[in-house]
Amino acid sequence: MTEQGARRFALIGGGFIGSEIAAALCMNKMEVVMIFPETGIGARLFPDDLAGFLNKFYTDKGVEVLSGETVTALLARGSQLALKAQNLKTRQEREIIVDGVVAGLGIEPNAELATAAGLHVENGVVVGEVLRTSDPNIFASGDVANFNSPTLGKRLRVEHEDNANTMGRAAGRAMAGDSKPYQHLSLFYSDLFELGYEAVGELDSRLKTVADWKDPYRQGVIYYLQGNRVCGVLLWNVWEKADVARKLIAEPGPFKPDDLKGSIAV
Repeated sequence: MTEQGARRFALIGGGFIGSEIAAALCMNKMEVVMIFPETGIGARLFPDDLAGFLNKFYTDKGVEVLSGETVTALLARGSQLALKAQNLKTRQEREIIVDGVVAGLGIEPNAELATAAGLHVENGVVVGEVLRTSDPNIFASGDVANFNSPTLGKRLRVEHEDNANTMGRAAGRAMAGDSKPYQHLSLFYSDLFELGYEAVGELDSRLKTVADWKDPYRQGVIYYLQGNRVCGVLLWNVWEKADVARKLIAEPGPFKPDDLKGSIAV
């Protein structure tokens, strides 16, 4: 909800969407406030120290960062909007007046049509190795498809561009008779002011991580480990290394932290 000439925006959420749009708005000379319940920007993906760095990095860029707060109400105030935010520790409330709001709160798979069609639905539309649903005449792909990743040894539903494009093409080939299993390990990426990243595999801040910085928080690689295997790689301001990351994730290991330093050249 915006008016022409809007200058001040609120971003609800500090994840993938919130961090990217906040940076874009700020770079376009807008006033930006970010509100999210976690302690740091990207806290669900990134290790604590990197998420904390991003809080200061965004603040230095002019973004008002309100971490540890949740929005409890959104009200119209003439041509503007009023958000009510509550601090999760102190329970104190504040009112924030803005011209527009972007809510980056994640998505739920729209599987109503699949459910109505009698397909197997569980966190999206469940598909087999050639993206065929429980009905042999129906295929599914993209954000809504729940598929098995042999590389990671688990079922996934991925909400990013690379997966949607690659899986869509694979589903088209499968419908034309191609029996090749879908095994692509997709990447996702974002730009955060002059910083940017590509990521492959499973990124979860609760996993054990090994950081290999060339320039701390400015350029380097972070490896995510499940047991003694690499399950995800964050390429922080490191480009054109996604295929190398995929090969590393496909290796059975075991890996020790010192083994990973220098595995991907920066």
